[in-house]
Amino acid sequence: MFFLAKKPKNVQKIVDLNIHWSADDPFTFVSHHHDNYPHGNEQMAPPLRLISGRNLGRDYQERYGFRMYHGRVVPGFPMHAHWGYETLTIAEKGFVDHFDTEKNFGRYGNGDAQWTLASSRYEHCEMYPLIDQENDNPVFITQIVINLPLDRKNRPNHVNNVWSESIPVIERDGCTVTLYCGEYEGSSLYSPNPDSWAASENSVRIMKVELQPGASFGLDALDGDTDRNVYFVAGKDADMDGTKVKPHYRFKMIRGTSLSITNGEEASEFWVLEGKPIGEKQASFGPVILKDIDEVRASMDEIRIKEFQEWPWGLMDVTNPIDMGRELHRPDGTVETPSGTQIPAAEPSE
Repeated sequence: MFFLAKKPKNVQKIVDLNIHWSADDPFTFVSHHHDNYPHGNEQMAPPLRLISGRNLGRDYQERYGFRMYHGRVVPGFPMHAHWGYETLTIAEKGFVDHFDTEKNFGRYGNGDAQWTLASSRYEHCEMYPLIDQENDNPVFITQIVINLPLDRKNRPNHVNNVWSESIPVIERDGCTVTLYCGEYEGSSLYSPNPDSWAASENSVRIMKVELQPGASFGLDALDGDTDRNVYFVAGKDADMDGTKVKPHYRFKMIRGTSLSITNGEEASEFWVLEGKPIGEKQASFGPVILKDIDEVRASMDEIRIKEFQEWPWGLMDVTNPIDMGRELHRPDGTVETPSGTQIPAAEPSE
């Protein structure tokens, strides 16, 4: 493992990265899934020979370039609970089939993002269908969890997609910035959900920064109590504020300092997460973040009792028909697509 000879002058703390990234308030957790799945079959699953011998249902060990996670047929995450926070799921490559207890369902991917605000008890299913039966199915998913203040918990849940056509991409001099939340270079985008902390007044900003060899990127100092974390995800090396750094680290910046990055000789990928902290004492366990441990325990009991009883889709790992497009179906029968049109509702497959 590479160790820095010294910290960049504007960095407070350095933390290792793996498939899961640590984060600071208001962010609680980041998952960064890169899987190079093979071609799929009629069930949108990998070939049997590539999944035999795996611990299906709990397969986090990368073999043949991919993991099945909790999926037993299609890779992904069958029905599971969220309670007390918002999740931004970015499908950079590949597709996600989504179903929930609010009776929303659909498919998004190849640059789309979904904002899921689970203020109250909420269950959903996220599977990665291998739609292409002739070619590989790369699936790159980044999932960012953003906490909620206590006075915004145990209120209505909300799910909304932001299609790739509406996500700003700014390109300049070998630097490509994809803006998922916040403001940058005259573009702006925030969570579409009411009650979200990811709003302009909280200075939340989420962006992916891709640098070609020798390209540069910089950000001005943030005002007040806003925190900035920089994740060096992929590449060989870069210069950060005058110090050489290597990938697979999180850099927590000192408040009130600027950021300057000049890339090395290979293409690199960085992520930037910024925001004002909520600053409340809360308790968490498993899929729940609430006021205190007593409330968390009561909520976990409720999940265990009700989640299977109230799941409306039958299968825990339900998927959509293989030919479904990028669509979000609402319980009232309306269908949202990237073009904004409404199309006839489809039934999920079994």
